[in-house]
Amino acid sequence: MNLNITGRHMDITPAIRDHVLSKLDKVKRHFDQVIDINVILGVDKLVQKAEATVHLSGKTVFAESSDENLYVAIDKLVDSLDRQVLKHKDKHSARRHDDSGNVAAAE
Repeated sequence: MNLNITGRHMDITPAIRDHVLSKLDKVKRHFDQVIDINVILGVDKLVQKAEATVHLSGKTVFAESSDENLYVAIDKLVDSLDRQVLKHKDKHSARRHDDSGNVAAAE
């Protein structure tokens, strides 16, 4: 999995990088077919913004969040990504194919 963290109008400190990595482990733990993640952290006046694009096998997931505190914005972002990835995983696992080529519903 490739991870790209970019700062817009701010520097990415090692503490911020470690926080993002530790939170994104939650997403990787729930769905192991993550190809790459692009995270953009930025500042607009007094609002801290975090946005991420996650490329999965078969889908691209995008989420963004903003807050006065960057760490809270990152936490909200990861929660949103996790919900979307779990929803994709449920849909993906519900479509089981048998040998005849017909789609069978998951039990």
